[in-house]
Amino acid sequence: MFFATTTPASFRHSLHSPVARSLERFLSEAQLTSQQKSCAMEQDEKFYILSFDVPGIAKDQLTIAIEGSIVRIESQQGAPRHYKSAYELPQEIDIGSSEAKLENGVLTLKLGKHVPVNRVTSLQIN
Repeated sequence: MFFATTTPASFRHSLHSPVARSLERFLSEAQLTSQQKSCAMEQDEKFYILSFDVPGIAKDQLTIAIEGSIVRIESQQGAPRHYKSAYELPQEIDIGSSEAKLENGVLTLKLGKHVPVNRVTSLQIN
């Protein structure tokens, strides 16, 4: 005995497309993580230290933007290589104590951790 589907082809296609999209998303995320393996991260009590391999790019061809806990690194137009990446850290960055250094194709970011201000006050009981 043989069985055949009776659903229209367009309906079958719409059923399988979410699976194809999730597989495509999985593969693209796997590719992104393999590209981001060139990043090494260390941390201590006061700093995050991130190192990136950016060979062939001069310091005036890189843009580093920090917004809260998100760090964006991007090569500018005219750079010999294209580099664009964003990282979200667990804690906000203190811009005043942060620094960046590019040496021998390795970009090192020393990002200060933002220490939240304690605003707890005591209330006396009458």
